[in-house]
Amino acid sequence: MSKIKYNLVANYVGQFWCAVMGLAFIPYYIDYLGMEAYGLIGFFAMMQAWLVLLDMGMTPTLNREMARYTSGVHGVQYIKDLLKTLKVIYLAISVFIIISMWFASNYFASGWFKLEKLTVDVVSQAIIIMAIVIALRLIEGLYRSSLLGLQRQVWFNIINTALTTLRHAGAFAILVWVSPTIEAFFLWQGFVSVLSVFILAISVNQILPKTTIKSKFSREALSSVWKFAGGMMIFTVFAIILTQVDKLLLSKFLTLEMFGYYTLSATVAAVLYMAIGPITQAIYPRMVELSSSENVVDLTLLYHKGAQLVTIVTAPIGLLLAFYADGVIFMWSGNQSLAENTAPILSVLALGNFLGGLRWMPHDCQLSHGWTSLTVKSNMAAVIVFVPSIFIIYPLYGVIGVAWLWVALNIGHGIFEIHFMHKRLISTEKWSWLYRDVFLPSVGTIGVMLLAQLLQPENYQDRWYWFVFLLITGCSAILVSSIFSDKIRPMLILRMQTYFIGSARKST
Repeated sequence: MSKIKYNLVANYVGQFWCAVMGLAFIPYYIDYLGMEAYGLIGFFAMMQAWLVLLDMGMTPTLNREMARYTSGVHGVQYIKDLLKTLKVIYLAISVFIIISMWFASNYFASGWFKLEKLTVDVVSQAIIIMAIVIALRLIEGLYRSSLLGLQRQVWFNIINTALTTLRHAGAFAILVWVSPTIEAFFLWQGFVSVLSVFILAISVNQILPKTTIKSKFSREALSSVWKFAGGMMIFTVFAIILTQVDKLLLSKFLTLEMFGYYTLSATVAAVLYMAIGPITQAIYPRMVELSSSENVVDLTLLYHKGAQLVTIVTAPIGLLLAFYADGVIFMWSGNQSLAENTAPILSVLALGNFLGGLRWMPHDCQLSHGWTSLTVKSNMAAVIVFVPSIFIIYPLYGVIGVAWLWVALNIGHGIFEIHFMHKRLISTEKWSWLYRDVFLPSVGTIGVMLLAQLLQPENYQDRWYWFVFLLITGCSAILVSSIFSDKIRPMLILRMQTYFIGSARKST
């Protein structure tokens, strides 16, 4: 099995487990803390995303440079100097985050949120603790991107699954047996983040070879990556605005409890990105190697395989959430009220995330070539349209209108960016990507979803009935989507033939 396949399997096992841990305990968090406190957890996730802007594009840059190091472009002394340089910068950023949010905590607690049950003091203290956690998570990202770029993704997933289990299961234990408060929840997150930084740092330092010259802060190393990092920073600014501005504004417009429902919908819809992540994590470093060596033939083949894998995975999940959002939430939580309040938003956000997810492989193809300006221009145009539209749509159509705006944005955004990406990098592959990589697998999935409506449970019946229905529908959609994918179907048939031939030989 090639390194990409090992990494892909490891990424999916790790991502699946992390997704299970992240979603399994949410109903218990809501039970012990209340929906308003869960809204505060949603605010924490949003702030963590916004403060990634202070990363200045360094995390994806380090990922790329580590991948280039593995392909022989860089020497070990350069890469260790670059890592040391970014450590110093990240520590300074972390201190800035903590001090800034410390001073802003009272404003958010008293002037931003519409509180009904939580007190201003409780919320203010929680924001201060979450600032420390966010700073630690930023440093985690430095070492995480290093391991992924070094293609040590099997080891990374072992560490990540253990730490994620500790993060969520431990938080549940704290709420049950120690203190059912939002402050205790965030204190535990901080403890796990300290442990994460320690373990990830040791792992990276052990993987990189020892050098006789001690690593140092290097202006030269920083200047050599600044052009790419600058493009990634600008891209990240607009990407964060596009994906988080709705949550930021709605946290102001809605009560904290209603914001909690929107946050829950966005969290469940983000499962699609969790499904895409393992594919891009495994393929992107290889794409960097191929683009660096100008191996266009292998790069194109890898691109189409990756794009079809993305569609095969996201179409069944995204459309299952879009068609049966209420059943998914009820099956998962057993809470009919939660399903009724969340499902209308979730179904639309899931559709938007599915459409947005189709752009990931073309986007990675751009980055593997070091080309960031197209995404920057595309995101800039999208921000100019999206942000003012929220102020127009929300008063007229409410939260659902904002969710549909996300769908429209991903359609327009994708048409523009994908056209110009193919025109410059792989000019003959655009229609093949659209028809073979996206359209055919998606059509197969849609057909399964429409047929499944004949067996859909009525209203809110037994959770296990919903589980069986969703499992069969989802698996059927993945199978049909795979059959409709010309790059994946031969691989699937070969695997099946190998399995049955091996079984037959064992039986004889």
